[in-house]
Amino acid sequence: MRVTVLAAAAPAAEPSCYSRLRNEWFCLDYVTDRREEILDAAGEHLTITVLAVALGVALAVPLALLARRLPRLESTALGLSTGLYTIPSIALFPLLVPFTGLTMTTVVIGLGLYALTVLVRAFLEGLRSVPEDVREAARGLGYGAGRLLVRVELPLALPVVVAGLRVATVSTVALTTVGSLVSYGGLGNLIRDGVTTNFRAELLVASVLCVVIAFALDALLVLGQRALTPWTRAAGGARR
Repeated sequence: MRVTVLAAAAPAAEPSCYSRLRNEWFCLDYVTDRREEILDAAGEHLTITVLAVALGVALAVPLALLARRLPRLESTALGLSTGLYTIPSIALFPLLVPFTGLTMTTVVIGLGLYALTVLVRAFLEGLRSVPEDVREAARGLGYGAGRLLVRVELPLALPVVVAGLRVATVSTVALTTVGSLVSYGGLGNLIRDGVTTNFRAELLVASVLCVVIAFALDALLVLGQRALTPWTRAAGGARR
């Protein structure tokens, strides 16, 4: 006697939305499956951006103060910062590699130098925006040069400085992706891989996260300015 067994064929598993068969732009499976990789890249991106902007500020402040103290050096300081910005990143990073190696430091230094072109001008213009009669009043109260700078000039220059800092920060978020040239580009590494392999979900997620980081840092700077300069809100309310 022949026994025939009929087995129902199990349906084939549907390929993932980020597989080569589908390769969709919007794919939550990719975010779930690669969550740690994405978070690591975003964390690296944020770290590089913050360190680069901090380095830019640390270099821009003394340059701006020197240019203000010695006006004949102002054009030199501005020209130097602009000249550094014109160096293509594809050339600047390899120039730094012999000194700093294929490390995050290479990217941070390069981006910090790029930020100077905005930050030096922002600090100079901010200091110029302080009314001279305010300086004279502070000197009349016995303020020395250092105290005058910290207690009077920098707080009053803050709105102009923060405006420049916002531009420098957002542009640095974008430029950090170029760090993928030395494998330290944060989300830029994912963007590079996405472009190379036509990996749509990876490309989209990394690009969107760059925008999110830029908006978040910009919002933090705005909130920080409002907290540190309450008199600007009072002046705005009085005008209304």
